[in-house]
Amino acid sequence: MSHDDLSQHLQHPAFPDDFSTDAYRYVPPSDDLGDVDDRFVFDFRPYDDLEDGQRWSTWLSVEPLCRGPEPLPDWVVTSQGAIDTELGVLKTGKEADVHLVERADPLDPAAGVVMAAKRYRSPEHRTFHRSASYTEGRSMKRSRDERALKRKSTFGRQVAAGEWAVSEWGALVRLWDLGLPVPYPVQIDGTEILMEWITVVDEDGAVGTAPRLAQTRPSPELLAAYFEQLTDALATMVQNGLVHGDLSAYNILAAGERLVIIDLPQIVDLVGNLNGMNFLQRDCANICGWFRSRGLDVDEHALFAELMAHAF
Repeated sequence: MSHDDLSQHLQHPAFPDDFSTDAYRYVPPSDDLGDVDDRFVFDFRPYDDLEDGQRWSTWLSVEPLCRGPEPLPDWVVTSQGAIDTELGVLKTGKEADVHLVERADPLDPAAGVVMAAKRYRSPEHRTFHRSASYTEGRSMKRSRDERALKRKSTFGRQVAAGEWAVSEWGALVRLWDLGLPVPYPVQIDGTEILMEWITVVDEDGAVGTAPRLAQTRPSPELLAAYFEQLTDALATMVQNGLVHGDLSAYNILAAGERLVIIDLPQIVDLVGNLNGMNFLQRDCANICGWFRSRGLDVDEHALFAELMAHAF
């Protein structure tokens, strides 16, 4: 085909005499959106830049298994536009610090929530190192992690920093699913666990952190009710082969008329851990000792026997 033939071949066909281009003319958008489907109309509202002590919510950036169990409590904020704001340190511990963090969407601040953020330190920055007796019966899913822990390499220290966080996260999720009185676990991200902030309201209506059981002096009636609650919780744990392993009046919160168990990284397998029975006996002794000091006549041997009846 010659060049002239090709040019003729590529020419557009002739338009009819009555053809008009008006229908194809660009028309600038109008401010009047009355004819536009409501589904395609939205208001653009920009988010402000983050301030010091703020970060974007990490809810959607963590893996689904790193989020709390379903169904989510209605107070959990899942908005992609939510911002986490540091409110200060709630508690400084030997191996982790607990901070208060508010998560809220700037476009819906009334739906915001304050949570407890527990952040584990790396081993070299801890003032307490748990005995290996707590981890007997546990197995790591990745042999590479286990080898790194033994070599104490840089990667191994990173693994160790997250080991207790992962352990506590798993314990919180499992105990929550069993209906036990623990803070709701919102999410885990590395060495940080976001969980429910357990609170009490004082006579003036102010909201504050629930006190540790050790800080309270309950009435005889409430003291007996507390012991019954705790016995029921321990029985459920034992039925499922679990032992707190470090239970005392210092890691139980008194939220009004109910108790909430906290600090669970060392949770022990009753059967898989050779020291499981010993840990359970110690938990019973610690608890009964405190209740006796407040005037309740209880015996750790009787409690241990009662719990063992639920175990087998």
